[in-house]
Amino acid sequence: MSTEYAKQQLAKTNPEGHSSLIPLFEQSCRLNAEKPVYACMGQSISFADLGHMSRQFAAFLVNGLGLQKGDRIAIQLPNLIQYPVVAWGALRAGLIVVNTNPLYTEYELLHQLKDSGARALIMLSDNQAVMEKVVPQTAIEFVVSTNVFDMLEQQPCIESEILKPVSLPEALCRGEDLTLPAVDIDMDDLALLQYTGGTTGVAKGSMLSHGNLFAAMHQSVTAMPPEPDKLEVMLAPMPLYHIYGFTTNIVLFAVQGGLSVLIPDPRDINSFVQTMKQYSFTAMAGVNTLYTALMMHPDFDEVDFSHLQYSIAGGAAMVKSVAERWQQRTGSDIYEGWGLSETASMGTLNTKTYRQLGTAGKPLIGMEIKVVDKEGNDLGKGQEGELLIRGAQVMQGYWQRPEATAESIDKDGWFRTGDVGVIEEDDFVRIVDRLKDMILVSGFNVYPNEIEDAVCRHPDVVECAVVGVPDEKSGEAVKLFLTTLNKTLAEDDIKGFCREQLTAYKVPRYVEFLDELPKSAVGKILRRELKA
Repeated sequence: MSTEYAKQQLAKTNPEGHSSLIPLFEQSCRLNAEKPVYACMGQSISFADLGHMSRQFAAFLVNGLGLQKGDRIAIQLPNLIQYPVVAWGALRAGLIVVNTNPLYTEYELLHQLKDSGARALIMLSDNQAVMEKVVPQTAIEFVVSTNVFDMLEQQPCIESEILKPVSLPEALCRGEDLTLPAVDIDMDDLALLQYTGGTTGVAKGSMLSHGNLFAAMHQSVTAMPPEPDKLEVMLAPMPLYHIYGFTTNIVLFAVQGGLSVLIPDPRDINSFVQTMKQYSFTAMAGVNTLYTALMMHPDFDEVDFSHLQYSIAGGAAMVKSVAERWQQRTGSDIYEGWGLSETASMGTLNTKTYRQLGTAGKPLIGMEIKVVDKEGNDLGKGQEGELLIRGAQVMQGYWQRPEATAESIDKDGWFRTGDVGVIEEDDFVRIVDRLKDMILVSGFNVYPNEIEDAVCRHPDVVECAVVGVPDEKSGEAVKLFLTTLNKTLAEDDIKGFCREQLTAYKVPRYVEFLDELPKSAVGKILRRELKA
């Protein structure tokens, strides 16, 4: 479902008339042939290597396996060089990539693979046991397995009578001798099924086209233009199966000629910091929890931040105190943005031209945002309500869910985000919270983000999260979960601190200390697990 408004905006961002992402990618591989495009675990590959290997893999998929344009191919890998090789191979073959989290449970994997109808799977060999249980229950016909170290030195393929896998090195070798037929791909063709986190029910596949990803790329470059004749080097801890990681490090940097330094496991802060020491990086992206963890590492101040032009924060509202500490320690600002899987990553962003800490920035070029009340009536600036967004980035709809699509996107292209926000008088967008996370205390709306931001100002608080719990008197009450290194910190200390900064009904009724808060694969704190 591509509305007229979205088509008009895409045409404006594509005056050269590029047919799809593929010619842009192939051109970049030619023009930047000798430059490095991806680095990981001490190894790097050039644009020429990426172009050659992705062509090999595309030929294997089409002429080796018989896959056809529009078939779905699931990729279940961490941030390894193999990921862009197989992703661009799939796109060049006209297939639709289904991004899959390697940490998913059997239940989550089964739902996503069955729902997408994927015919092929690219999997990490470490996940053999799980995939042997899941794959037989799906439509998957072909399995390609890769070992973490395959790109450094070819490893033996796993043996499995159930999966009957082909190793990635073997697939590339077979593709070398196969032709890659011309595949007619245009901007309306789907490139990606990006499944939502399922926090509001069963996970749904956001259908993102070549045009959606092209618009996202164009908007990012316009908002944060690279310095001319300078290699842009981005640290990439955000998973490539996450919409931001895919849009930025699979699409944008490959097409624009930059280098992505892939971080396979951002939770391994020791390795992450050691990698930071090895590169003159100009950009990075992360979430609150990642920036906090990095700054707590004893070697953090040994990292050279002199080349860092910008750091991007998303996935959750930025905590002001974290951004302020980052600037003090690195001399570089964090630029907060906001977006969703359904909008191919960012919809708003703070930039070097305009930045207001505590907001998500302004709408990117070609995007429109408005605020509505519960009945869908437009609200003016300064009014709190649900944020609606439209533009060339907005998905085509939810995979095989026409009713959900109709509920989410109207005929004029406005997508209901489910986020509560305010458009300030100066057009900066402030995200208040998710509608579903709002807590109703004695008739008053309480948003967890506001309380969390206040609590994080306490010098002994490392991380925190707020949820609503049932209460006989007030309907719901505020419960705070936090982590601290100060073992003497008490509940009364926290409540007293909150009373100094928050209205009485916002002060947490309950406080619970944890060793660690539950997080998603990208480091976003999972409030829903704290409610359980």
